[in-house]
Amino acid sequence: MCGIAGIVAHQNVNQELYDALTVLQHRGQDAAGIVTCEKGRLHLRKGNGLTRDVFSHSQMMRLRGNMGIAHVRYPTAGCTSSAEAQPFYVNSPFGLTLAHNGNLTNTEALKKALFIQDQRHLNTDSDSEILLNIFAHELQSLGKLRITAKDVFKAVEGVHRRCRGAYAVVVMISGFGILGFRDPHGIRPIVFGERQTKDGSDFMIASESVALDILDFKLTRDIEPGEAIFIENTGELHTQQCSDIVDHCPCIFEYVYFARPDSIIDDISVYKARLRMGEKLADKILREWKDHDIDVVIPIPETSRTSALEMAKKLQVKFREGFIKNRYIGRTFIMPGQKMRKKSVRQKLNAINLEFEGKNVLLVDDSIVRGTTSGQIIQMARDAGAKKVYFASAAPPVRYPNVYGIDMPAVKELIAHNRNEQEIGEVIGADRMIYQDLPDLIEAVQRGNPNIKHFDTSCFSQDYITGDIDEAYLERIEALRNDEAQGNRNAENFSIEMQNST
Repeated sequence: MCGIAGIVAHQNVNQELYDALTVLQHRGQDAAGIVTCEKGRLHLRKGNGLTRDVFSHSQMMRLRGNMGIAHVRYPTAGCTSSAEAQPFYVNSPFGLTLAHNGNLTNTEALKKALFIQDQRHLNTDSDSEILLNIFAHELQSLGKLRITAKDVFKAVEGVHRRCRGAYAVVVMISGFGILGFRDPHGIRPIVFGERQTKDGSDFMIASESVALDILDFKLTRDIEPGEAIFIENTGELHTQQCSDIVDHCPCIFEYVYFARPDSIIDDISVYKARLRMGEKLADKILREWKDHDIDVVIPIPETSRTSALEMAKKLQVKFREGFIKNRYIGRTFIMPGQKMRKKSVRQKLNAINLEFEGKNVLLVDDSIVRGTTSGQIIQMARDAGAKKVYFASAAPPVRYPNVYGIDMPAVKELIAHNRNEQEIGEVIGADRMIYQDLPDLIEAVQRGNPNIKHFDTSCFSQDYITGDIDEAYLERIEALRNDEAQGNRNAENFSIEMQNST
């Protein structure tokens, strides 16, 4: 999962791209990058770390130009090498830079075709570099010295024909404009908006609408599945559908966990969807556990707070904040490597003992992936004096890997793998375990936009919507994503970067 942004304006865009990345920081904490274009010349700064750590004042001053793109990175395969920080750049044709959110599922075939047929070199293991080179080849194959928006859209058509998986993309063509496009399933989110100024219209593309809000851009709409929009550096906007086959299946996990609650994705309020998740979960408790003895509902900060609040209201029990979060520790789920996740939990949360002492507590989280964090938090509640600790998940059991841009681990590392709800509760130490039912989750999200007929629910249902995922593919990503493999890669990258710095 990553965050992307692009702006075409009538003034320098460096500060606004920086501000957009800080708002999208929840989508990736591993690396950040900005590239701007000034009179045909590109200015690039990227590196590992949070946005605030990557860009100094002097570096920001060098990022001049009235258009640019930006990226915050979350490493899907756990690799934390600075070589894979985005945006990526190729000089031919015209000078292209690209930032990508998602994950391609046919990377091996694309790598082979790029080398043998397109005769292009890849310098990293990132599928985003593959995507950039595919687009570059499709644009170059048109054989034009000067291109039009129609030519750009024709290149996107070629990308859709060749690439499989999830991709929300911004591309800057040096001296010409900025392109945004989305895969034909619309799995990952991407929106665009406009801002009126005394000099004319400015345009912005971003992963989430909240990035537009803070910069006073008015949300126009989501980029549709298979659609591309192109904004010339003069401020002229072009849009075109670039795929013959479209099947809108947005990732439901965006609404569960990843997106900010103040974002609107595919015309669905994330905040309202999470309220409905809490309502549905409370209905399940009232239906299956009518004589419950819950004294208080306590959210596990931050994402689950909205659902927990609605649950408490529906159950007619107290809602209390029982954990205080250290805001200087990153989001645990997207930290690379299990050891770092384990270490961060106690640093991240501290219990308010008065809210636990002698009470039967229902803890609410957005989801449970490995379960390690959940077990530690339940133990914290018991240490704080809770009499009984129940645990509720606003999402169904995560039983299968996500292959579309979320670094859910190898299937054997998922706590719900080959376990029922009672067994999961026993493993994490809960007195009772309550999971959301998948139909209820879908209804909670879909109610915001009934025009969306289905969602990507693959991590819950094993229904991979691109139709190209088999056991061999899952075995390959398991080899990449298990904790041992991630630890070895990170150690190797650290060693290489230390050598390069000496």
